[in-house]
Amino acid sequence: MSVTTLPPAPSPVAPPLASSYARLSAVFPGLRVRELGQHEELPDGEGWVGAGELAEGGPALDAFLSWDAAQVERDHGRPARPDVVASFGLHRYAWPACLLVTVPWFLGRRVPRVPAGDVAFQRALGYMAVRVREFACLPDDPAALLPEARVVPDEEALRAEVRAAVAEHLDPVLEGFRPRMRRGSRALWGMATDEIVEGLWYIAGLLGEESRAMAELELLLPGSDKPYVGNAGFRELTAPDGRALPTRDRASCCLFYTLRPEDTCVTCPRTCDADRVRKLTAAA
Repeated sequence: MSVTTLPPAPSPVAPPLASSYARLSAVFPGLRVRELGQHEELPDGEGWVGAGELAEGGPALDAFLSWDAAQVERDHGRPARPDVVASFGLHRYAWPACLLVTVPWFLGRRVPRVPAGDVAFQRALGYMAVRVREFACLPDDPAALLPEARVVPDEEALRAEVRAAVAEHLDPVLEGFRPRMRRGSRALWGMATDEIVEGLWYIAGLLGEESRAMAELELLLPGSDKPYVGNAGFRELTAPDGRALPTRDRASCCLFYTLRPEDTCVTCPRTCDADRVRKLTAAA
């Protein structure tokens, strides 16, 4: 009697961005990203907030910013102005949110579309959940055959996809924060520009690819693409021992100086080059 042998079950196909998000979490355990299935609901409750809820600017945003207000009082012994609290909260959301787009572009040349309605954040645990319905890639990418792939012709077209994907996600979020920020559109998009650059710059440093990231970011943000404000802003200073010290000039200010005027960020427009050299050499 002949026996029919069934073929082995096909191996499950990894989500197209999974390897990039895994490398991100490996070097930066403070952020773990989970790709959801197409019909899987965003998590809620237990500290989760949807980006769409932040964009609405209502009770969910109030609860989100209460964390920042409490942190300032705990760490500095006094309350911050409401607009300063909102600036801190926006930074703490936008920095990881931009990485949802920039890290898979930098590592895998795949650019996901992540509208606000498809992203949720659990800030206390450092989790993000994202549903990717579509991503852009280059013609020679094996993932180009996937139904959710959208093929673009070249690297410049892929950079345009990065700019568009981040803007699509952040535009409604910025509108939700705007009434609390006391800043205009240009200042808010200056913050968005900084989050794109400084987030990927930091992660690339952990990956040992700082120089490549700086070159890629200069091409990504040349200073002429609206709504972004300014370019990547990289330049070099010289340490006392002659070493080159990469730095950049931020397009916006995080307002930390309102709490500790003597302690500005190393890339802050308020920080002179002598102080930057001192801070950078001390950190090294």
